[in-house]
Amino acid sequence: MKQLLIVTGLFFYLSANAQISKQATTNKTVQDKGYEIPITLSPYKNTWIYLGSYFGKGKTLSDSAWLNEESKGVFKGKEKLTGGIYFIVSPSKNFIEFELLMDNEQHFSITADTANRDKPTIKGSLENSLFFTYSKFSAEKGNHIQTLRGKYAAAKTKSDSTKYREEAIKEEKVLQAYREKIIKENPNSLLATLFHVMKKPEAPAIPIINGKADSLYPYRFIKEHYWDDVNFYDDRILRTPFFEPKLDEYFKYYLSPEADSIIPEIKYMLLSARTGKEMFPYLLIKFTNKYVKPEYMGQDKVFLYLFNEFYTKGDTIYLDAASRKMIFERAYSLMANQIGEPAAPLNLTDTLGKTHSLYEIKSNYTLVVFWDPHCGHCKEQIPRIDSIYQAKWKNMGLAVYSVYIYNDQLPDWKKFITEKKLFNWIHVYQTEEAKQYEAKNSIAGFRQLYDARVTPTIYLLDDKKRIIAKQLTIEQFDDILTVKHKQIENKK
Repeated sequence: MKQLLIVTGLFFYLSANAQISKQATTNKTVQDKGYEIPITLSPYKNTWIYLGSYFGKGKTLSDSAWLNEESKGVFKGKEKLTGGIYFIVSPSKNFIEFELLMDNEQHFSITADTANRDKPTIKGSLENSLFFTYSKFSAEKGNHIQTLRGKYAAAKTKSDSTKYREEAIKEEKVLQAYREKIIKENPNSLLATLFHVMKKPEAPAIPIINGKADSLYPYRFIKEHYWDDVNFYDDRILRTPFFEPKLDEYFKYYLSPEADSIIPEIKYMLLSARTGKEMFPYLLIKFTNKYVKPEYMGQDKVFLYLFNEFYTKGDTIYLDAASRKMIFERAYSLMANQIGEPAAPLNLTDTLGKTHSLYEIKSNYTLVVFWDPHCGHCKEQIPRIDSIYQAKWKNMGLAVYSVYIYNDQLPDWKKFITEKKLFNWIHVYQTEEAKQYEAKNSIAGFRQLYDARVTPTIYLLDDKKRIIAKQLTIEQFDDILTVKHKQIENKK
């Protein structure tokens, strides 16, 4: 079986989309009768054409068919295709001829001509009859709405602007009513399912409660109803172009960036998708990719949740060996350095051979900096840190515990310290003896404990050596220190 992930550094990326599909279809039985779709596509002759589908934000090819002298061919397979929105692809593979729906009935025929791509004839599929009837109506209304929007944008008077805007809204409501009619009359159809995924709640008016406007009510309403009638276990919605963008919009606009707000949402989605042969692994990997190297500080806690609740409990069959190894190593690195938790002990050696313990430092705050004098970014950032330390942070009671991450070029390290006059910092490194002792006794080193794989890696600790912040810019660390210090001063 092809592997699902490709590892590049510390990131995990989805490989060819068809791989999940292969995992899914191998679990089906021959009793499904497979699929057989004869196709006539003029004027193509003696060439291959392709059947593809959407998959998350991308597209994937599912099958190919050879068109003979009469432009006839057949897509055929022993296993049923996962339902969703499919399309016929040109011989060059760079053009979609037209779309169609693939649901439970997968024995139907297609007749089409590239001169009229929007008018294929599909026989034997009620889903596609419904789909093309809707598509025709939607195209007509959509074009009209676009025309009205153009007139609205170009209107020179307020009355014309209002007129075209109201007409456009009216037409949009007609289109939505048409969709609602299809849902009501065909509640179990794939098209109805797609409409549920496409639909987004409209924000209600702000209510007045006890004489005060509840301005957050529209937000709460949309968030509460955002996923109405959407089943995360339904693999078919993954094969649409609008499910994943809707998912991304939800996380971007309707969830707080704090890990504790994100985790319950992810838990609900993954547990709901558990029976989805394609949906569950896709979401698990998507969330892993998103939070293994998160956008906001502290969101790596979400990755640890995924690791503890899924990967350690057996959900690793979707990973190749390298990805599995990387995920486990990454998780072990993050476990020791979560926001709010005590920093791992450090007992390292200074330039004179004396050992300095991180926990022996008595200060309001401690900045732990892992760096290398040969690192271009460090050459720029380390002096900047010292400048703001001398000007501001030292007066706040902050100490700097500076760790040279190597031990093979000590003269260069000492020279840099002297040249940049970093005299008020505690400068330490790990001796080769200490490093060998850790390796021999399987003791985690500071690189793993502090996830110090790039330089500089920086942590801000409080007076009890609990982690306040990590991996921020100097300006962001300064903002946090300013706020924290002000809070302490106000309590005195």
